[in-house]
Parts: sequence; structure tokens; C-alpha cells
Amino acid sequence: MENSDSIEINGKLILYALAMAAILILALMGLGIVEVNFDGKANGNAAGGSYSNIPEKCRPPEGYDIESWKEHLGHHAETKSCLEYFK
Repeated sequence: MENSDSIEINGKLILYALAMAAILILALMGLGIVEVNFDGKANGNAAGGSYSNIPEKCRPPEGYDIESWKEHLGHHAETKSCLEYFK
């Protein structure tokens, strides 16, 4: 038999790959980068994020960053309660 640098794919290797993928997904969920809802759909939560769980009046419009939106919300009595969604 010749010694080769190729990797032999077998059941054990596939099992390790699946385990590593599961660990990666759990780590991303723990860091808040990936969020899984009860309906089973995954929402990306980083860089822009998903605001479907926030009331319409509290969602930042396009072009606003979170800090400036929070400042804007704080200036209006009717939207101060929205700040709880951006802690």
C-alpha cells in the first residue's frame, strides 16, 4: 500500500464533522449571533439584525444606526418605552 496524503472519508469522519457543526451553531447561538425562534426559523442577529419581534413604531428605519435611534427614541415621550428593546 502506498502512503498518500488524501483523507479517507468514513462514518467516523462524518460524525466528527456533524458534531463540530453542532458545536459551532450552539456557540453562535450563545453569542447571540444566531437566534432560533419557536417556529424553528433562524434569524441572523448580527449587523443589521432582525426586528420582527419589536413593535413597528420602535423599529429603526433604514439608515439609522442603533445608537442614534436610541437617542431619537429617548427624546419622545411616546417612544421612550421602546428603549427596553435595545438594552
